[in-house]
Amino acid sequence: MFSSPRNKRGIGLPEVIIAIFLTTIGVLAILSLQPSAWRTVGRSDFLGRAAEILYKELDTQETLIMNPCNAVSLTPTTRSVKTSGMAGVIAGDATYTVTTTVTNLGTNVWRITVRVTWPINTKGISESLVVTRQEKYRFPEGCSSV
Repeated sequence: MFSSPRNKRGIGLPEVIIAIFLTTIGVLAILSLQPSAWRTVGRSDFLGRAAEILYKELDTQETLIMNPCNAVSLTPTTRSVKTSGMAGVIAGDATYTVTTTVTNLGTNVWRITVRVTWPINTKGISESLVVTRQEKYRFPEGCSSV
């Protein structure tokens, strides 16, 4: 085979300009997705923390009700929870509002409903749980039933 000088020239200026143009388009497309990705990460962080607070509150209330030695309060409670767990204000700390309602469904049966909201989501998330008294959870031993 004969090789001509035309085959050994390499990449020409038009090919380089096209490659730079396509690379620029790709980088700009990726950069345009970044703000929406940050928003999604922020929302999922708030939601994850709210879910942790919600299930901790449900677990605490369930534990208190299952013990026959504890009185069950049917008064709805609302409290603020900071993600840092500290009482004071810390930069970047988020405050969640936790509303807990206990409803008597019958003899020794209660429904716990917990709603957690935060400033950018006033609807929040909620969950309910039906709880009954359990004799094996009586503590301290020999306490009188409430």
